[in-house]
This record gives sequence, structure tokens and C-alpha cells, in this order.
Amino acid sequence: MFRLGSRDALIVVDIQNDFMPWGALPVNGADSIIPVVNRYLKLFSEAGLPIFATRDWHPENHVSFKENGGIWPRHCVQWSEGAAFAKGLELPPETFIINKGDRPELEAYSGFQGTLLEQLLRERGVRRVFVCGVATDYCVKNTVLGALNLGYSCVLLADAVKGVAPETTREAVNRMLEAGAVAQTMEDLAP
Repeated sequence: MFRLGSRDALIVVDIQNDFMPWGALPVNGADSIIPVVNRYLKLFSEAGLPIFATRDWHPENHVSFKENGGIWPRHCVQWSEGAAFAKGLELPPETFIINKGDRPELEAYSGFQGTLLEQLLRERGVRRVFVCGVATDYCVKNTVLGALNLGYSCVLLADAVKGVAPETTREAVNRMLEAGAVAQTMEDLAP
């Protein structure tokens, strides 16, 4: 069981069109978690707690793209429909948008890499972060590990994440838990 406190924050990772089943770099079933993520967004918003939404925000010549020597197809190009937050995601107006991977030469799997996320959390006195989004085995994992490495307590919202492949997702969850994260779901929330 967990109860939200004044030093908690929600981090929603990369729920963007290009990672949805219809996108350029699809995560199978990623759209299915959107209603659950929306419940967490409502919960944190109503509690007056900070909400952060990360997004890949790649320039045209980003290092991660296959055409530039990377391993991924072109995705989440700045200002494109693919980079937009996914249809149905209900981000409150007070959400902090965190762009990552926005420099051509910098790959960024973690919401903390090359962003203001840590500074914004510290300014608000946040001690514990709750993380959800896609993909469990890439950007969610790296954001959770980044938070733990920076000294935050971290809750993985297990009912609001989706991974690329079952095996790498299992490995990622195990790695996060071994590093000190706790996995919880909406059912674990104390009334």
C-alpha cells in the first residue's frame, strides 16, 4: 500500500504517437495503458502534486536514426505528429513538459539526460517519484534508474507501463527492482 505525500511527483515517460501501435516505432499495446495513466494524472493533479511528461524531441539529423548511424527508425521528430503526445492522453495544464534527445549528437533514454528534470524536482522538494509510460525496457527503465542514482525513492507504476518485448521487459523490471525501485499498481493506493 502507498499513500501520496507532499514530496511526491509523477513522471509520465514518452506517451507519444510514434510509440503507439500506429507510430513509426510502435510498442505493441502501448495505447492500452493510456486510461490507467489518465487515472494517475487525475490523482496527482487533484492532490496538487507536480506532474512531468517526458518526450523524445529529436531534430531531423538525430544520432539515434538509422540513416545517421543509429539503431532506430526515424521517430519523434520535433513538431511532427509522431512527436505529439498520444491521442487520448489527458495531461493537465500544469504538467511540466521535458524534452529529451533534442540535440543531434545526444541520445537520451532517461528523462534526466540533458534536461532540467532533476532541477525542477529539487526546486519542488520532491523526494519520491512515481514513473509510468513507454517503453518499460528502454526509457522507463533508464528514467527509473536515473532517479534512483540521483537519490530519489522510486515507484514503478506496473499497471501503467508497456515494454517492447516480454523478455527485455522482464529483465528491465528485475533490474529496476534490484536497484531499489518498488512496483505498485492503482490497487496498492491507500484510500
